[in-house]
Amino acid sequence: MVSKAQIVALFLYFLSSTSSATYGQKPRPRQPCNHLVFYFHDILFKGNNYNNATAAIVGSPAWGNKTAMAQPFNFGDLVVFDDPITLDNNLHSPPVGRAQGMYFYDQRSIYGAWLGFSFLFNSTKHVGTLNFAGADPLINKTRDISVIGGTGDFFMARGIATLMTDAFEGDVYFRLRVDINLYECW
Repeated sequence: MVSKAQIVALFLYFLSSTSSATYGQKPRPRQPCNHLVFYFHDILFKGNNYNNATAAIVGSPAWGNKTAMAQPFNFGDLVVFDDPITLDNNLHSPPVGRAQGMYFYDQRSIYGAWLGFSFLFNSTKHVGTLNFAGADPLINKTRDISVIGGTGDFFMARGIATLMTDAFEGDVYFRLRVDINLYECW
């Protein structure tokens, strides 16, 4: 018959052997389970471009208005968008989905924004959504935001999206290259 002391000693031995095997070791870097690249094109409503606009200022500070960005640094502006997503940087390429969400300029001393949006796919290659959120320090060449979930082909996806401003035309138009690395794929 095994005594209680022997069981406790055996338990402590297994506990110490498993914990010492991982203590002090760095976890191996994970490889992405999916990598995607898309472009989204944002055309801000400026008062006379309703037919082409894909984004609009819906909130602005007391000194701003809804057809021009607030000064300085667009601080306080809230913009909603419904932008086309393409596989290349051509605005006139066939869209593979829509980028829908909002961004607001949240810094008074530099250009910076916070983003919350979804990519909505309904194409022959992808069906479902990918959801993103995070700070966007616009002065940086590349910025990382979180992929916080998804549906359909991207059910419960998690990862990082690296944003790079690919084109910029004042306050009217910008194009973002979105390089997505998913680390949780179901």
